[in-house]
Amino acid sequence: MQLETQKLYYTPEEYLEIEEKAEYKSEYRDGEIVPMTGGTTNHNKIALRRKNYDVYIGDVRLWIPRYRQHTYPDVMVIDGQPIYTGTSTTTVMNPMLIAEVLSKSTKNYDQGDKFLYYRSIPEFKEYILIDQYQYHVMQYVKTAESQWLFTELEHESATLSLQTVDFQIELRDLYEQVNFAENNED
Repeated sequence: MQLETQKLYYTPEEYLEIEEKAEYKSEYRDGEIVPMTGGTTNHNKIALRRKNYDVYIGDVRLWIPRYRQHTYPDVMVIDGQPIYTGTSTTTVMNPMLIAEVLSKSTKNYDQGDKFLYYRSIPEFKEYILIDQYQYHVMQYVKTAESQWLFTELEHESATLSLQTVDFQIELRDLYEQVNFAENNED
């Protein structure tokens, strides 16, 4: 005998109501609520340093209308005023740059479907993927409609030069407080 389970689907409004009361963060994926994995100490030590843009780290939600997704990017940079959904100031729609710190459980999603979803955002022009287990950064820069330039950095002396924000950093500085010996954590 096979036990059949019923899959629950939620509206974006139901998700926001549940998320407001939850003790942990979840993402909304077109009707499904997916719990997020907890960040490691390495995950939270990697961050872009602030310049003359609004930088949001981890706790600001992003709404992607085309794909009906609510997500929490690790870092978002918004040029100018944030565009909010509804009357709340907790969910934005217009990042120009997004950075994600890759973990073992999220790296495939961050590099695949999530990047597809982000590309539907008109203001989105740069995507940075940071491996927390080794010196490895992947940079995607929008060069024209539906065209992205890929750059890969793999040495501690390599310099990440952001294209949408006037900012450069050597990987040794980006990873300054990361302990690679803690690779067994997720």
